[in-house]
Order: sequence, then C-alpha cells, then structure tokens
Amino acid sequence: MSHQVEIVCHKGANKLAPENTLAAARLCVEWGVDYVEIDVHTSSDGVLYIFHGPNLQRTTNGTGWIGAYTAAELDQLDAGSWFSPVFAGEPIPRLEPFLRWIKGKARIYFDVKNADPRQMAELVYATGFEADCFFWSSNDEWMQRMYEMAPGLALKVNVRTPEDAETAWRKFSARYVETSLDNVTPELLTVCHGLGMRVMVLYAGNDPEIFRRILASGADMINTDYGNEVLDVMQAGE
Repeated sequence: MSHQVEIVCHKGANKLAPENTLAAARLCVEWGVDYVEIDVHTSSDGVLYIFHGPNLQRTTNGTGWIGAYTAAELDQLDAGSWFSPVFAGEPIPRLEPFLRWIKGKARIYFDVKNADPRQMAELVYATGFEADCFFWSSNDEWMQRMYEMAPGLALKVNVRTPEDAETAWRKFSARYVETSLDNVTPELLTVCHGLGMRVMVLYAGNDPEIFRRILASGADMINTDYGNEVLDVMQAGE
C-alpha cells in the first residue's frame, strides 16, 4: 500500500508492541504502512541486530553495551517483557532474517547506530532491498563512507533550511531529507523536489490536527510513533 503521504513507523509500532521487534513490525505490516524505521547495531562477532541501545537494560533483561556480546548471547535475551508480559520472550531480531521476512511487505528506513557500511550494503543487495530502503547515521564519517562505497543506495539527511537541503544534495546526493513541520516552507519544498529529494516530517506526538497539517503541507512522508492514528486521519479525510 502506498499513500499520497507515505507513513514511516518509527521503531515499528512502538506504542503497541516493544520497539524494534518483529511484533512491532508485524503490526505495521497489518496496518499497511509504507516504511518501518529500524535501528541497527552489531554484535561482538559481527552479526547485525535491530536494536536502538546502545545499552541493553532499557529494553531487555541484559545489561551493558550490545556490542560487547556475541550473537549467541544476544539471542538468549528477552526484548519483550519490559513492555508487557504479553510479549515475554520476544527476541532482539537479527537483521538478515528480518529483511527476508518483511521483503514485499514494507520498505525500510535504516537508522544505523553501529554497523560496517560495506556489510550493510552487501546485505541490502543480497536481500533485494536496494530500491526499497534508505539510510541515515548521526556519524557524518559513516555517511561519507557509505556514499563513496555504495552510491546507488539512498541516504537521508536532516535539514532545516533550503540551503541545508542543497548542501545535503551536494555532499551526499541525498534522496531524502527529514525536518520538522515548522521548516516545511514552499522554498524548502521547491528546492528538495527540484533536486529529486523526498521531504519527510518527523513528528513525535499524536495530535490529529497536526497530522492533518502535515498531510496538507506538501511533504512526502511522515515519520511517526502512531502510524495507525495517521491512517485513521487519512481515511477520515477521504
């Protein structure tokens, strides 16, 4: 399902299921949203996991930095009980089987916390996601490495102004930019769309009136914790 304004579910359906889990992604697929945003970390033995972190104790029964543990150790952790007993035993998902499962059901926004760019690119191509995903990292060096190594993969950059958007295009050939609703001006939209970049609005709340403003703003996407509620507003306006 593709909407006029595409819906990106931040950490999956994280208000109704434990964030960054298969359970949270299943709800997104059931709703028919366009993208699931996931965070990526790496185990001490090089296995990619979907996890925000970096410390385990907030959302699992483990402690310490995720990168200090092997995959075998991480696979034993409970990433669901903290949210609700209903989700007891929910594992930290390994990235590769997750991508193979969700392929054809939703596209992916990768927020890369700690992962080798080459390993990420190779996995994306191996699973056929190259046209169905985009990447962001808060580490500019990581972004530069990914851009130079795999220029065919889409990058997202956070912006506030039309000038920021032009810089994102020059520096990374960014295909996506993210900003707040207050920054979505006709000037920003003109620059971004003229360069072939899609504009995504990040909004953490669930005020239906703000959803309506975002949907009417000219932006292409909304990054939200409340994908089901955005859908309700969309359907009410049809």
